[in-house]
Amino acid sequence: MALTQKGAARRRKRTEELERPAYGWIYKPLLTLLVLYLAVCVGLGIWWSRAPAVFDVEQAVIDQRGTTAQTPASRGAVTTASLMTLVETLLEKPGGYLRNDIAPPGVWLDNMPAWEFGVLTQARRLSVALPAMEQAAMPALEDVRERLAGDSGDWLYPSTERRLTQALEALDGYLQALDRDGEAAFGARGQGLAAWLETVTRSLDDLGLRLSASIGPRAELRDLDIDAEALPARTAWYRVDDVFFEARGQAWALIHLLRAVQRDQADVLAAAGLTSHWEALVAEHELSQRRLWSPLVLNGSGFGLFANHSLVMANHMIRARDLSRALSDQLAAATPAAGDAEASSEAATAGDAPAGGDAGADNAVDEGDVDATEQAETESAGEDAVEAEPEEAPEASASEGAADSDEAAAEAGDDSESGVKPPE
Repeated sequence: MALTQKGAARRRKRTEELERPAYGWIYKPLLTLLVLYLAVCVGLGIWWSRAPAVFDVEQAVIDQRGTTAQTPASRGAVTTASLMTLVETLLEKPGGYLRNDIAPPGVWLDNMPAWEFGVLTQARRLSVALPAMEQAAMPALEDVRERLAGDSGDWLYPSTERRLTQALEALDGYLQALDRDGEAAFGARGQGLAAWLETVTRSLDDLGLRLSASIGPRAELRDLDIDAEALPARTAWYRVDDVFFEARGQAWALIHLLRAVQRDQADVLAAAGLTSHWEALVAEHELSQRRLWSPLVLNGSGFGLFANHSLVMANHMIRARDLSRALSDQLAAATPAAGDAEASSEAATAGDAPAGGDAGADNAVDEGDVDATEQAETESAGEDAVEAEPEEAPEASASEGAADSDEAAAEAGDDSESGVKPPE
């Protein structure tokens, strides 16, 4: 009897195992694969979040010009080649362009996308200023501005990567025009330089305000020459690192653009006695690129246990802003054409970069570039008008001495309509 019961129990157990098999073993390899996937994502995220090293603007010209690097190029080649290298860096750095990623690990990252937006912001600023710096009308520069002005987060067609590639192609065509004598070149008197520095000043001022907005006690801002009442709403704790790395991205881009412009406009800066001030501005941006030893962007206070990285970065941005403003004012006084263009530019674009978070800054640059186009056109028109005045004045004065006031006014009007060829 006992043997019969044991046999029946064994048969019943086998039947239950066949009907309800134990599948617990399958979860172990799935869990292992998940752990490996997360480990790979973390490793890629750390690698992709490392900012690229600073490059040499002189070497950038050689690399971008290729086989024509041995022949002389017109003024502006270093600035154009450096702008091309900035855009190439966004596309070719480890991980590529991450700001529009919709899949892990890129979608989990925020520091590098904020850094990319900072670099792209300064590339856009310069692309808007290039037509005013160029002494001839170049359709390729307008194409560059339009390509860089798209939404930085587009991932559908046309994606941001595609537009950046098209901007590179347009810049390459402009660089080839600079290789040919007389076809394209920056103005020899520094046209548009003061206006571009003014836009840089506004960008740095906006960054200083947004970095300072993350600080709780407003008393800590008394040494930074910041009006606490002008600060935007306090930055959310999870956005502090985004603003910090956006500032580092803008400063990284400005290091190269300032060096490139200094190389192209060395004679203009030397004549105005501003070479040392320009180098001080570059050095201030270089200080903002020092290594961040903490794995997190800290927001401490005073002499407490934790540092306040936002406050340190805000200090660099405010000092750079003051240097940039002083350079802009002195260049405007030293180069009359650039000075008048700057005045018209400032009137047309005042407040074009409102303080705010990363999303607000994105909209300010992505959607507000129509005003930037009008700014560039206003600068060009202002330069032509100023350049025409010195040659028209003697004719108008002679006409007033030889005829009555009505005839002189008519003759001056005819002369102004004829236009004057800009100086080479």
